[in-house]
Formats: sequence, C-alpha cells, structure tokens
Amino acid sequence: MRRLMKLLRGTVLIIILFIGGFVVFNWAPDLPLDELKARWAQSPSMFVGIDGMQVHIRDQGPRDDPEPLLLLHGTSASLHTWQGWVEQLEHKHRVISIDLPGFGLTGPFPDGNYTVERYQRFLQQLFAQLKLKRVTLIGNSFGGQLAWLYALNQPQQVGRLVLVDAAGYPRQSNSVPLGFRLAQNPILAPLMGKILPYKMIESSVRNVYGDPSKVTDELIDRYYQLTLREGNRQALRERFHQVKNTGYAQLKQLQVPTLIIWGGEDRLIPVFSAERFATDIAGSRLVIFEDLGHVPQEEDPLRTSAALITFLGD
Repeated sequence: MRRLMKLLRGTVLIIILFIGGFVVFNWAPDLPLDELKARWAQSPSMFVGIDGMQVHIRDQGPRDDPEPLLLLHGTSASLHTWQGWVEQLEHKHRVISIDLPGFGLTGPFPDGNYTVERYQRFLQQLFAQLKLKRVTLIGNSFGGQLAWLYALNQPQQVGRLVLVDAAGYPRQSNSVPLGFRLAQNPILAPLMGKILPYKMIESSVRNVYGDPSKVTDELIDRYYQLTLREGNRQALRERFHQVKNTGYAQLKQLQVPTLIIWGGEDRLIPVFSAERFATDIAGSRLVIFEDLGHVPQEEDPLRTSAALITFLGD
C-alpha cells in the first residue's frame, strides 16, 4: 500500500510539473496595442471612430469610384488577408478593408454583443461614417455570412455580392482548426485567455490552407500576435457562443449579382456549401479552385482575384 501511495504521489507530482511547465512555456499576456500597431498598422492604415471603437481601416484606390469594394474577413483573421487582392484591384477600384470588431486591431465591441444583428448595425454605421452609398460587398467565411445578410437587409446599398468560402448554412465540417475547437470548449476556453501556444496557431492556420507549405512564419506571427490584442480572445469565445446560423432560408430572395469563390480543399466549410449557395442565389456564378483551402484569397491572390476581375467586367 505504501508503495502504491508513493507511486500515486509521484504520478501526481509529474502531472503538476507538466501542467505547470506547459502554462509557463505558453503563457501569453495581451500585447500592447501600440506595439501591434507599429508592425501591423503601417501606411495606409488608419483608425476611424465608430460606436466607441477605433476601427482599423485601409481605404485605397481612386476616391471617385462610384461603387467601391468593401472587404470583410473571416473569424480570427484581419484586413491583411485581402492584401494580395488589394494590390491587384486598387489601380482601378476604391478598395476598403477593415478589421471587424472582435478581431485584428479594432478589438472588442464595448457592449460584448457579438450577434449577427450587432454586426449588421455596425456595418450600417460604417457605411454612414465613410459616406458609402453603394458597394460591391465581399466576404470570406464569417465575413461572407455578414455580407449576404447585409445584402438581404440593405439591398439598396449592395450593387454586387462576392462570397468567398462563406459561412451561414448549418456547418458540417470535415476538420475544424484546433484553436476554434478550444475557443468553443466551455472548460478550456477561459484558460486560453491566459495561455496561447504558438504551435496551436500554426496548426490552425495550416489547417485552413489547401497547401500548408504556403504558410510562412510571418503569416503565423500575424495571426498569433493579432489574437493577443486586448479583448480579442474573449471576443472570439463570445462570438462562437452568440452567433447563430440563421436567415439562410431567405437566400432565394437575393436579387444581387453574385460571385461565389470556393476552395475545393476547404475542410472547414466544404464545397457542398458553395453548391448550395449557387443553387439558392438565382443567377449566381460559382468558381471553384480545386487545390485551395478556406482562405483562397490569401493562399493564391493572383488566381482568385482574376476571377473577381472577370466578374467586375474590368
């Protein structure tokens, strides 16, 4: 019995030491906003006051464009995910990209409300602040869900719609990034507010690429550091808890010219969702890139932006 008790105490001690070492090694406090801005908010970044937030925005290209392109990123991403597209488009189009509330450098909603209705109100405020009358609205993943909902609710403000691996239907994922799974776990999620393994972010980013070898150290650094913006980790947990997939039954009512771009290797929102969007939105065009993943605009901006340019009639 004594030998067994010693063995148990030894095992418990090893477990405690292992957990302690893991926490110490992966301890990740919030990074100062000024430090993040110095690296990730270089020109032409600017910050616009909307509803108590300083919203990170890049507004590029000719200001006399009658129908600017407004780009909305997905979960845990930032406006940087569109940079390759912006470089291809800004010579002819006004291109506006933003960090949505709860992500990037914008940070959390002051009221802690992350419902899709709250995001819809934010977009209305953004339109008013930037004096936008009508845009081509483009969204990837969660940003795509916000985009098609906005087109349904404010059709007079959306001239064209572009959905890039968009969310919105009940999800049937083949694979979910580890970071997303932990953020949705009620037991482990609070712990992620104090620790953030770099390898977990690396694994999550590679998971959403069709070709993980394209994921660079700088790309992982960007996702990792912007996750550490004060309030973003709590916002992610709340967003997963509060956002519901609703409204998709109304997609058949959309009258907006729509382009659907999808990665054939998307395991988070598999390609059958693309086909469902194409069926539900009358007259829409579907372009599938068989080798790309969940963020095709980031993984291969040249090929995917070419599909957009064709749709725009440039």
